[in-house]
Amino acid sequence: MKSLTGQLLIAMPQMTDPRFARSVVYICAHSGGEGAMGLVVNKLLASLTMDELMGHLKLEATRLERARPVHFGGPVEPGRGFVLHTPDYREEATLVIGDGFAVTATLEILRAIGRGEGPRQSLLALGYAGWAPGQLDAEMQANGWLSVPADADLVFADDLDSKWQRAIAKLGIDLSMLSTDAGHA
Repeated sequence: MKSLTGQLLIAMPQMTDPRFARSVVYICAHSGGEGAMGLVVNKLLASLTMDELMGHLKLEATRLERARPVHFGGPVEPGRGFVLHTPDYREEATLVIGDGFAVTATLEILRAIGRGEGPRQSLLALGYAGWAPGQLDAEMQANGWLSVPADADLVFADDLDSKWQRAIAKLGIDLSMLSTDAGHA
């Protein structure tokens, strides 16, 4: 299977795992030999805002113009933070992914966001979704996920409730026509 890096995974309607049901996952890295890593972009941690997190980390949030949510990035390492953002912000630890996205997992990016000097668009996620080598490929073949090219309008949109439907609409698919059986369309 070709690399899904920079793509969005869309959970199929029959996904029963509550952590991933109706989820949209931005794939940060994917290779056959190393597995895959992604961030869920349409689920929030209801118990935490970015202001609260920055307060816990003793970081000033002087330039946050609005309350910013913290996303549930996935079930792996839920205490680890990742900022998915536009590539206009870069530091040594930034991983640039394709043309329109980058990911940085440092306190410095949070400081920059707090000062109003961070990336143009971003979302903060705690935890990530991870797959062992071959695992994501097998889940795709078993009809667990669809993939679509990522775009900033969808990834960084505030309307989380519509992201799943909007991602599927990018494929031009009628949800009622999707089969839950592998090998069928």
